Amino acid sequence: MNARTPRPLHVLAGLALVLPALGPSASLADPTRGRAPEVPWIGQELRLPPPAPAVTPELAAAPETAPAETVPDPAWSGTLELYGFAPLRTTGFTTIRGRQADVDLGLGQILDALRFNASARGSIEKGRLGLQADLWYVSLADQTGRLDLPSRQFLGASASVGQQLGVYDLALRCRFGEQESALGRPGAVTVIPYAGVRLISGQLSLAAGVEGPFGRTLLEPTRDFRRTWVQPLVGTQATVFLSPRLRAFARGDIGGFGLAGQQDLSGNAQVGLGYAIGDNTDLNLSWRLMGLTWDNGGDPANAFATYQNGIEVGVKVFFGGAPKGRAVAAAPASQATPPTP
Repeated sequence: MNARTPRPLHVLAGLALVLPALGPSASLADPTRGRAPEVPWIGQELRLPPPAPAVTPELAAAPETAPAETVPDPAWSGTLELYGFAPLRTTGFTTIRGRQADVDLGLGQILDALRFNASARGSIEKGRLGLQADLWYVSLADQTGRLDLPSRQFLGASASVGQQLGVYDLALRCRFGEQESALGRPGAVTVIPYAGVRLISGQLSLAAGVEGPFGRTLLEPTRDFRRTWVQPLVGTQATVFLSPRLRAFARGDIGGFGLAGQQDLSGNAQVGLGYAIGDNTDLNLSWRLMGLTWDNGGDPANAFATYQNGIEVGVKVFFGGAPKGRAVAAAPASQATPPTP
């Protein structure tokens, strides 16, 4: 009996030495004991992805965060075009105190007589309503004309006609369709009717020379005439894009309606193509017809008429308007890829 009693003591003593060593391992295995669970919890925290930002991609793509589509405030926009009109043929007449001279000139004769020429047109609008203007001035030295005389069969006659003419348009406009721009979507159409006033200022001179039956030349004193008047004006212009950079345009207007004389009428007709040479600049080439006639219907008679047709070349700049980022803001946002843990 006594020989067996030491064995439990040895077993208990061995357990007393082993348990302290097994204690930490048991605590790690059992997360309910001691402070050992903090170790694996800290390790998992370090492996987690960073917290999501306050504004997620889904919220950024929501409609309420795209003010470009929801803000209805119209933006200011405008155009400015510098152009030159080269009439290939000019016909008409000038009548001063009953004496009339007819004119029929080609482009070369017009260029020889040209002293000064300036022309520009532009527009400004907010939303769909706006103003537009067209300013054109030309000064020509004496041009050779044919003098109308009742006894032409006996006398040869010639005349020199000088001309300074300004035509200035100012009109209210309303746009239908796309905003005017150098670049556009193929098929996009813009139509702009307008109404306003046309101011015409003319200064004319006529010098006649008459050859007698025996070669004698009778010179008549130069006759001068000056007049400025206003006409009501209505018109329409339209544009359609054939490609993102190429557009076709047309314009037509009429003014006067006989309100400032026995005859009082003016008008323009124009058709052409424009090509974008930049993001906001167009080069325009067109064919233009222009006519103007006025007659006081009195005695002595004073009257004037000019009809021109030819080529117009212009450089047109577009400015202002809606922000260019609207198309980007309006595009649907792609779904964000969830982060990989």
